[in-house]
Amino acid sequence: MTTTFSREDVTFTQQLVINAGVIGFGFIGEVHVRAIRASGSLVTAIAAKTIEEAKAAALKMGIAKALSIEEMLSDDDIDVIHICTPNIFHAELAEQVIKAGKHVICEKPLATSVIEAQHLNDLAQLNEVVATVPFVYRYHPSVREARSRVSHLKEPLNLLHGYYLQDWLSRETTINWRLDSSIGGPSRAFGDIGVHWCDLLEFVTGHRITHINAQLMKVFQSRGDKIEIDTEDGATMIFRTDKGAQGSLVLSQVSAGRKNKLWFSFESPSESFVFDQEVPDSLWIGGLASNQIVMRGVAEESASAKSYSILPAGHPQGYQDCFNSFVSDTYRTIGGAVVDGLPNFNDGLRAAKLTEAVLTSAESGNWVEIK
Repeated sequence: MTTTFSREDVTFTQQLVINAGVIGFGFIGEVHVRAIRASGSLVTAIAAKTIEEAKAAALKMGIAKALSIEEMLSDDDIDVIHICTPNIFHAELAEQVIKAGKHVICEKPLATSVIEAQHLNDLAQLNEVVATVPFVYRYHPSVREARSRVSHLKEPLNLLHGYYLQDWLSRETTINWRLDSSIGGPSRAFGDIGVHWCDLLEFVTGHRITHINAQLMKVFQSRGDKIEIDTEDGATMIFRTDKGAQGSLVLSQVSAGRKNKLWFSFESPSESFVFDQEVPDSLWIGGLASNQIVMRGVAEESASAKSYSILPAGHPQGYQDCFNSFVSDTYRTIGGAVVDGLPNFNDGLRAAKLTEAVLTSAESGNWVEIK
């Protein structure tokens, strides 16, 4: 059953109820489950590494069925599958979901190599399934506001810079599967958080990063009981874009006191745009005569920003709201909508190419061109 909805920036047809399955159930799996339910759809089943783990997750979250992955793939009642497993399993599972004829939301990284990511992007297009990757910071209304204002600039942006800083790995004793490159992939800090920042840069500005010069930082050579670490705790990079801008990015997962400090400043000679993900309901705009802070929900907000302002002004929106909007847009697309700015497998492929370029540059010490 379908129904037609209108929004200021888009008209779409939404399937009233999407039946979703979720594979994997850690922190991010719970975020997906909440987002599915917020969209008005159903979490029909959950699968995990073992059926016992799936049953425990189903009981915890009130999900009707605990299935094996094979059972979920063959369940005709399931329309879309969310892949929320450790990174190394993403590519294999995404391929199985697509070949089963189901739509797919796959956590990033889409794959741990460019070759695999390219294959999945091609496969999704060939099978005409909706295939998305949750670059959800796009869904902050203030990010949409920045994108709208940048699109109306009468002069080009020339400097693009920022950082994404965390501290969750600041203790040498901290152990997590992401530290193991055989599970998390060859890049940690850039592959986990750097790709989010770069996605925002390209989404907001319309620039594409064409050349990168990067250095990686490893603070702890080993962790816990002398477990050797072969992925980066942080990174620094400078870059150039296809529209002539230059920029820099600093990344760290070992910066004390920084939880999710994603910050950017995109600048032209007459206007600058600054967003801070830890203060997400505001956009700082710098000018030659005066500066201003544009709050979410104000009258002069762009149509795109307003369409994602779910709560009245003064009630803060945050990360889960972004995720809810992303899942809702994915489901609307499954229902036949054409939705602007939905991150798909092509964006997942782009992230894989950027990650490969960062690792290649850091190893060689040279600039690397991104084709």
